[in-house]
Amino acid sequence: MAETFKRADITLENWRQHPFSTYSFQHVSEFAPVAQIVQPGEAEPPSPGPAALGAMALIDSDGGSIEPLEHMRRSYTDHLVVMRDGTVVAEWLAEHADAARPHVIFSISKSVTGMLAGIAVEDGHLDPEKPVAQYLPSMRGSTYETARVRDLLDMTVDLDFDEEYLDAGGAFDRYRRAMLWNPERTDSVPETMESFLATLGARGHGHGKEFYYASPDTDLLGLVIERATGVRYHEYLAEKLWKPMGARGAAYLTVDRVGTARAAGGICITTRDLARLGQLVLDGGVARDGGQVIPADWIADMHANGNRDAWVAGNFSDMFDNGRYRSCWYDVGDGRGSFAGVGIHGQWLWADPVSKVVIAKTASRPDPSDDSATALEILMLGQIAKAYETL
Repeated sequence: MAETFKRADITLENWRQHPFSTYSFQHVSEFAPVAQIVQPGEAEPPSPGPAALGAMALIDSDGGSIEPLEHMRRSYTDHLVVMRDGTVVAEWLAEHADAARPHVIFSISKSVTGMLAGIAVEDGHLDPEKPVAQYLPSMRGSTYETARVRDLLDMTVDLDFDEEYLDAGGAFDRYRRAMLWNPERTDSVPETMESFLATLGARGHGHGKEFYYASPDTDLLGLVIERATGVRYHEYLAEKLWKPMGARGAAYLTVDRVGTARAAGGICITTRDLARLGQLVLDGGVARDGGQVIPADWIADMHANGNRDAWVAGNFSDMFDNGRYRSCWYDVGDGRGSFAGVGIHGQWLWADPVSKVVIAKTASRPDPSDDSATALEILMLGQIAKAYETL
């Protein structure tokens, strides 16, 4: 723990603020209720240390040269793992971090949920083309009543909601209170995640036309998966994805007052297991033991599809100029087929099919969302992955 504060200084009100986040992002269960996905399993192999990362020279945003380890420090990295063919080939850990502790991955949780949805489709429980209200009648009267499950997966819901992470009294604060991530207000009525989602309206342009980033879509997708399968989200995730994938660390996720999973941002896992997820998707859903965990055609669809016009018309188009979004993953549009999961405060999962490298990064960056920091990370991770092509 950093020496500038004590554990007693951290509260539900400030746990996502720096420097407290250097502790709280690996101790989320001390601040919010959680459901256990899996307990710690098989011991991890020894760390290779920074390995080739220590000798690389990257081109910085100003055209100068920078070493990857210097970038790790300046970008508030907690833990970085580089994996190739299922083996960790490089690793860097901040002094305050613990590699064995689950770290909140924020919106990379969406990418996990997108793959779990594909498993539910393969199991015959879920149809992406069906309306959300068929699985969740409680959404009647909201904008979600006329949306398809596919609109949740691809963030093409016509939704009147602003993702304002620092909101302190508006709709986003109300959303955070419903998920039990913010303290309740004395002048408000406590809500569940489901009851909050059922109040959201439309902007008026229709579903399926624009990419519009909004975390409620994926929280609702988690609820749809629960109702479609008849199994609680964390249990379905454990049995259908996490255990078959060969995860080794502990994992849990935050839940609301009635146990609804925070499927859009509440998953907490080790950085090595995050890399294993990336490796699984890079390998077409096939685990290291040869078992097909995620349907191959679901992953192939994720790579091949995604509405490019919706992306260009959407509110994230400047993040990846040539990008797309499909089933809760970003196609970064780099001409190499690279894809990514991204979370606020600097969480990244980057996979490059050409170099066959997966990079998992957990962090405690002070700003939840920073366009320049995101652009810098895209520049750095793309170079690191490409460098392994010749190693």
